[in-house]
Amino acid sequence: MARVTVEDCIDKVTNRFDLVLLAAQRAREISGGAELTIDRDRDKNPVVALREIADETVFPEELKEGLIVSLQKVQVDDDDMPDEIGSLSLSAEALRLTASAPARTSNMGSDFEG
Repeated sequence: MARVTVEDCIDKVTNRFDLVLLAAQRAREISGGAELTIDRDRDKNPVVALREIADETVFPEELKEGLIVSLQKVQVDDDDMPDEIGSLSLSAEALRLTASAPARTSNMGSDFEG
């Protein structure tokens, strides 16, 4: 199999940085057990991911959605949409408590005399 290059994929994902992020996301999916859409040909997961993007057997829009979901720290269900006012008041309360907390100081080394 000929070597896959960025130029093979750039017409599918025009931004090279986006291409790297999406290919990395697909490589993680493959490592996690996702089914391959092409023959592996002894290639490693990142190369397989690039070949899949170049051959258009996976779609950048779907990879982008998966990437966004994987990077989200809090995943909200559609049924459990938080109340905007409640969320803001809880955030404000948390900030107030953090700001009023006494600063932590480190006494490391004060027990030892040199």
